Amino acid sequence: MDRHVRRTARAWRHAARHPAVVVQVVESRGSAPRHAGTRMLVSAREAVGTIGGGHLELKAIDAARAMLAEGQAAFQRHYPLGPALGQCCGGAVTLAFDWLDDAALAAWPEPEPMFHLQLYGAGHVGQAIVRLLATLDCRVDWIDEREDQFPPADAFVPAPDHICALAVDAVEGEVDAAPPGAFYLVLTHSHDLDLRITEAILKRGDFGFFGLIGSATKRARFVHRMEAKGMAPDTLARMHCPIGVEGITGKEPEVIAMAVVAQLLQQRRPGA
Repeated sequence: MDRHVRRTARAWRHAARHPAVVVQVVESRGSAPRHAGTRMLVSAREAVGTIGGGHLELKAIDAARAMLAEGQAAFQRHYPLGPALGQCCGGAVTLAFDWLDDAALAAWPEPEPMFHLQLYGAGHVGQAIVRLLATLDCRVDWIDEREDQFPPADAFVPAPDHICALAVDAVEGEVDAAPPGAFYLVLTHSHDLDLRITEAILKRGDFGFFGLIGSATKRARFVHRMEAKGMAPDTLARMHCPIGVEGITGKEPEVIAMAVVAQLLQQRRPGA
């Protein structure tokens, strides 16, 4: 995850742990494994992050460690991704090799989140979804009225700083705190609470994605209740219930989580 790589770079630099090189994709053409701006860290013993794997990454790590061993100045190198590297991507990348210093950190932007999600419910499915989202560059407001449902602080290693657990009584009131275009997932322990949150989301109407856990029967009942409250048909049509990509079957929380996170990734804005 790019966010984790950046955080590791800051920790290494501030702790003066050991010298390291930042390897960055500065240009990507054709069929290449990672986009421009992708970075990885290389020290004498560790490599954190990925610029695409394969022979390209092995060559980059070797070049970075040679730079460390010989004290070389920063440089760039062009790599055609063809037979010479034993790869068949057909594209090409240009990599920059820079020392990890204050200037490198200052030029390293915080990754833009793929999406901003409000996740309602800290039960088994909610926890399974968060375990997957902890590995992605997104922002998550994880909301439940039951504080003891959230896992302990050391449940994730490293702790994801992009996931904020929030225990409040009137959880539906948090809907208005989300930015325009936010994603919402509603999967609480209470049918009535799901209904109140759903009404708040549909009233806003500016959601990028809204998923409600449940069956087609539950969806029909909720639509009927919302129609009686005057909700517009085109807004109701954008409510996903059941949730998850089609074709993934199973009721285990982990299986549901994989299907739901895949659906969220389908809905993210182009290029995110």
